[in-house]
Amino acid sequence: MKFGGTSVGEADCIGRVADIVESHRSAGDEVAVVVSACSGITDRIIAVADEVIASKEQPDIGTLLDAMRERHTRLLKETAPDYTHEVTAIIDNRLARLQNILSAVHTLRELTPRSRDYLVSFGERLSAPIVAAALRQRGIASVALDGAEAGIITTANHGDARALPVSEENIRARVAPLLADTVPVIMGFMGATEQGVITTLGRSGSDYSAAVIGAGVDADEIWIWTDVDGVMTSDPRIIPDARVLDDISYLEVMELSYFGAKVLHPRSIEPAMQKDIPIRVKNSFKPEVPGTLVLRDEHRELRVVKAIALIEKVALVNINGAQMVGRPGVAKTIFSALAEREVNVMMISQGSSEANISLIIDESHLDAALGALDPLVEQGVVREVTYDHDVAAVAVVGAGMAGTPGTGGRIFSAIGRAGINMMMLSQGSSEVNVSFVVKAGDGKRALQVLHDEFRLSENSDD
Repeated sequence: MKFGGTSVGEADCIGRVADIVESHRSAGDEVAVVVSACSGITDRIIAVADEVIASKEQPDIGTLLDAMRERHTRLLKETAPDYTHEVTAIIDNRLARLQNILSAVHTLRELTPRSRDYLVSFGERLSAPIVAAALRQRGIASVALDGAEAGIITTANHGDARALPVSEENIRARVAPLLADTVPVIMGFMGATEQGVITTLGRSGSDYSAAVIGAGVDADEIWIWTDVDGVMTSDPRIIPDARVLDDISYLEVMELSYFGAKVLHPRSIEPAMQKDIPIRVKNSFKPEVPGTLVLRDEHRELRVVKAIALIEKVALVNINGAQMVGRPGVAKTIFSALAEREVNVMMISQGSSEANISLIIDESHLDAALGALDPLVEQGVVREVTYDHDVAAVAVVGAGMAGTPGTGGRIFSAIGRAGINMMMLSQGSSEVNVSFVVKAGDGKRALQVLHDEFRLSENSDD
């Protein structure tokens, strides 16, 4: 069971976590817990680190540490009063280490990726001992482990590390033996290299931690506890009548999460998918709600389209030139140049004439992309590069689209009737996803039009 930042952000939230774990232990289930930092803590650490680098004067690190100490000791006193003295000593020790590294960053005026990973791991280092103590307060044996202690060994790609295959064997040796009589509370979002250097696992890293731990202990299910009722047909902030899905396939949820649905990160699906372990997404604030079950193949719902995602803050880049036609290696040259500048390409479309390649990238990567592509214009590899950052991308996802005639026609007809112009179209070879680009101002309307077209708010099958 993984509990996110909002699920451990306040004393009553931690109390609900303890209720959930206690009920499952009472039912005879073996439970391993992965926790995120308390909501807002990691962002605050990052903000202060950035401030420390930029500040000419000695920054007021003490104010941050005092506020963090006050919040965490308050949570501890309210959820595990019998363990206040013991765990406060752990919190103080870790805050002292945090102060030392922030002071060193200020002195050196430099924050390396390695140091940044060590810094941002402190949110979980503070939350996990409190959750473990709250369980012990209920009479449940519990121990807090950091990611490396649990056995997660990663690549050295700081800020976006991946678990190495050896992690599974380590977790089986270190975590599995505890489960019969203890609930391990594992710090999410972090691991360590084979040399013992702390790493972090990128966005939604705690979900990835949970999937890696689940695979390592051969879990029956991996439960992701969050603050929403499950995976939804669309963003409820845009589509008020969006519906929670009963179940969804691994492939569908990977497509959805890649295109902006933030319930699960695509990487967190992979370990579960390899071991065929179902993932259940549930709301820790409403544990009675069934949530969404993620399976290899969805069975209960036979809709052609399952869900629709909107990706905003993206840019459309067009690469043109007749000299690209029939010239081997042009695509390789383009994408190698982008990769060297660490530009993430989300969508690709190429005209049959080969004289045009269109890309969708994150808007924040636009300057880097142009910097990578401009030399190709100067070298005559391509004729021109144009861009438009006033765009949004829409992804229509559903395993039922594969082999179902007319789905594309319905998408294009509905968008056409609404007077919305498609600027680019891309379809994956899996046929689980059709994506297209529209003007930014048309994005939300396109989402609503297609949600209505495929009647996704209705419980009955399409």
